[in-house]
Amino acid sequence: MRAAVVILGVLLFGLARLPMEHGLSELHRELHFRAVDFNLDLREQVGQLGFVAALSGFRSLVADAVFIQAHVAWERTEWGRVLLLFRQVTTLQPRAVLFWDMAAWHMAWNASTAALNDRTQPREALRLKAAREYLQLGRDFLERGIENNPERPELYEAMARLYRDKFQDHERASEFFAKAAALPNAHSYARRFAAYELAQSPGREHEAYNQLRALYDSGERERLPTLLRRLKELEITLDIPQDQRISD
Repeated sequence: MRAAVVILGVLLFGLARLPMEHGLSELHRELHFRAVDFNLDLREQVGQLGFVAALSGFRSLVADAVFIQAHVAWERTEWGRVLLLFRQVTTLQPRAVLFWDMAAWHMAWNASTAALNDRTQPREALRLKAAREYLQLGRDFLERGIENNPERPELYEAMARLYRDKFQDHERASEFFAKAAALPNAHSYARRFAAYELAQSPGREHEAYNQLRALYDSGERERLPTLLRRLKELEITLDIPQDQRISD
């Protein structure tokens, strides 16, 4: 009986908020906010009262509670549960960059590493297969995170690191560092990192040299040891004339 009263009260409060929610939904569409998928899976995950709370405009509170559950599941290395909980968290709060970033990190770094080191699975091929699947899950989280937050550089950087560190795909890493660098509030290193990764992409050496040389020519603060080393390597690779090479 008490639960029914609570549910009724929350629903009535939610109905009273409908005019305001309509205005917010228009704003959300302008900000690329994707609709929350209130399905049976979400209902089963967050429970009856949590589901009603989410319907009534308390998505952030429910998301925070589920996020805490996901953290506990991570500590217990319950990777299937971590995946399920982060799917719910990101569905509830698709504009929270932290949730997408954490979900990708747990899948692509923690779960994939755990799969590779899982000695309960004696077959190496199956360990590798499981690790690749977790890497793909991490990439999927970042792809959907970027769809919901196209103006935020953090997720482009996270995708660049994933391609660089896990897929060893330097060309794609360069692409995403460059996308991050083109956005407001991007870290100053994103442009350099885009050039660094391009320098390791076969067939893109000339383009990488031009980008690195432009950074070098822009001033002393860009003349960091890594940039100087990569630039000198490309000067040798591309046989740049001696009188055009840097002197550092």
